[in-house]
Amino acid sequence: MKRVLRGLVLPVLLLALWEFASHVRLVDPRILPPLELVAHTAVYQVTREGLLGNLAASLARDMAGFCIGCFLGVVIGTALGLSRVADRLFMPSFNGLRQIAILAWIPLISIWFGVGESAKVVFIAAAALIPVVLNTREGMRAASAHLVEVARALTFTRWQLVTRLYLPSALPSIATGVHLGLIYAWVASIGSEYFMTVGPGIGGLIIAGRERFQMDLVMLGILILGAVGFAINLGASAIEARLMRWKPG
Repeated sequence: MKRVLRGLVLPVLLLALWEFASHVRLVDPRILPPLELVAHTAVYQVTREGLLGNLAASLARDMAGFCIGCFLGVVIGTALGLSRVADRLFMPSFNGLRQIAILAWIPLISIWFGVGESAKVVFIAAAALIPVVLNTREGMRAASAHLVEVARALTFTRWQLVTRLYLPSALPSIATGVHLGLIYAWVASIGSEYFMTVGPGIGGLIIAGRERFQMDLVMLGILILGAVGFAINLGASAIEARLMRWKPG
């Protein structure tokens, strides 16, 4: 809890500076509206414009893309980590593809899947996939050679090796990859809404504010993105710490 409170110090200071700068007109209020105007816009958006529905839409596609990317990432990472042939054949290409900025895939995804929900989910899944693949692969390759020898001496089947030795050994690394994938997925969710504008979402809210030069709406969207991202990171950290309690210090 103390760590969380320390992390809130800088955002609170920035909000105070924002309010001060707006009220004394260090910055034009049309560019940086006061916080009370943003709060009023938030109430209006919740009660009249369906803000909660937009937020729910963003979170739903975020979780859909994350779950798909996470599942595929663990499967692909496991295959690359356990098969030297697969690793030599596919890892160089994977390393090359992951150097391409994720936003650069939007035109191709738009052509293949359109600009609707399926395209957004695919884009989010691609963003979440990369850290999960890399961390799962490293976790699989880091399994103890002595434990592998013991398992083979006990005539473990291939399935037993994977489920009882490799996956438990790789769990800390997989948890790290899933944590990163969750963060990347949320960032990609907003990117997908910003560049593929069909459908509800917080990204569409920001675009609407920009087009109307309604900066209170833009700032509201940005604050929501930051708050949700902070909550996702905090929740993922808590779950990861709970799952890793067994890990020796």
